[in-house]
Amino acid sequence: MPRQEPSLLVSIHDVSPKFEGKVDRLADLVSRDMPAPHYAMLVVPDHWGDSPIRAGTPFASRLRAWSDAGVDMFVHGWFHLDRSEHDGALAKFKAKRMTAGEGEFLGLDHDTARARMADGRKLIEDIIGRPAVGFIAPAWLYGDDAMRALGEEGFALAEDHIKVWRPATGEVVAKGPVITWASRSRWRIASSLAVAAVARAALPRRPWMRLAVHPGDTNVPALTDSIARTVASLSRGARFARYSELLPAAGA
Repeated sequence: MPRQEPSLLVSIHDVSPKFEGKVDRLADLVSRDMPAPHYAMLVVPDHWGDSPIRAGTPFASRLRAWSDAGVDMFVHGWFHLDRSEHDGALAKFKAKRMTAGEGEFLGLDHDTARARMADGRKLIEDIIGRPAVGFIAPAWLYGDDAMRALGEEGFALAEDHIKVWRPATGEVVAKGPVITWASRSRWRIASSLAVAAVARAALPRRPWMRLAVHPGDTNVPALTDSIARTVASLSRGARFARYSELLPAAGA
């Protein structure tokens, strides 16, 4: 069986009217060497409850245009804000240390999680006129109830820090840690820059590699420089791919 050419998946998180200008900057940054817009957008229906996406607005028209151009669209939670009370040491650790209060689906009960998934899907699919490629929880954090709801809701793809999988079957279709950046503190910035530098120098070329960027990255010139260098480095000897390539084949 021939060896698969290394493929790079790029995603822009937290796509919302609140960050429209920053999303534009990120799209320009990651697509400089792409022959077409081979990246994904993770769309938040109402970021923090104060930036709702509404059909018929200019931003909704932009989502449709991006999708028509070939950008893969994911549902990315609903509020991107964690208001849950967490039980257990592990959940509390994830909620506090792995995100800045944005792990929306970490502590939701099953019914609430499924309702937000369904509502987000309907909103986004009605706007773009085609199925969403999948669902990715804010901060890549899923509680047990959210995982159960995800399997029931019928999304074709989902993703966490280490893999992409098909919720209907549990089949893992891409493995490996996602390379990302964090801008909310000096030590997180320094850590992000260090990890990206190691990835550029030493990351083995895998069948599927993933890179994710966030609007806050544009606030720190060192991060945007690192992102540009990392995209260029990882795409050398690889190809830009779309998440939609991981979808089940029609009729499969």
